Amino acid sequence: MSGFDERLSTTRALLARIANDFSPALFASSLAAEDMVLTDLILQAKLPIRLFTLETGRLHKETLAVLDAVRQRYGVDIEQYKPDAAAVETYVSTHGLNAFYESIELRKACCNIRKVEPLNRALAGNKAWITGQRRAQSSTRNDLAVQEDDTAHGMQKFNPLADWSEDDVWHYIRSHEVPYNALHDRGYPSIGCEPCTRAIQPGEDIRAGRWWWESADQKECGLHVVTNSDGTTRLVRASAQAN
Repeated sequence: MSGFDERLSTTRALLARIANDFSPALFASSLAAEDMVLTDLILQAKLPIRLFTLETGRLHKETLAVLDAVRQRYGVDIEQYKPDAAAVETYVSTHGLNAFYESIELRKACCNIRKVEPLNRALAGNKAWITGQRRAQSSTRNDLAVQEDDTAHGMQKFNPLADWSEDDVWHYIRSHEVPYNALHDRGYPSIGCEPCTRAIQPGEDIRAGRWWWESADQKECGLHVVTNSDGTTRLVRASAQAN
């Protein structure tokens, strides 16, 4: 694959730099294919980077099975951050269990409870966090930088696979025999909570199965969005810094 070895070498070097220069750092894993690549790179290199995931309470059983696969393969438990039970109960009793289908506002409120607030707890006290985002995943990520100044959390944010392609990801997984979510073999290139994710059809965008009832430019859960002082929101983006 053209350029793959160079991209892989650059990613390995970046992860080592993060571990050395931005400790304590942690990796936010969605347990999807990209995140399994980073999991393998971090654990095989024995880097002092904590791994965690957001266990929203609405994940597919196949996604939860990845936690067991990681434990079996690497002997490591990925830390799980769960939503505040009282906040979930209030949302459900007020709006209904699946109210997120009714409006973008209610969907974002659910994501805030199940993802954003637990993420904020996980990131507290750290200097950097790592994600598996790629530019090719969505139109909302076209300008994704490898390194970003995450002012909302007061730390640096790294996207080591920003310039990796889908083929790059699967080439690494196949060649290194990395465990992955079984849903990827059933037409799910992008996987979130079970009621908010469907398989895609041939030719559809790889994130078409996420919140499929909403417009494409709305398809972010809030983990990578910050609120400006005027109340508007924006994706956490900054100019690319040194790799």
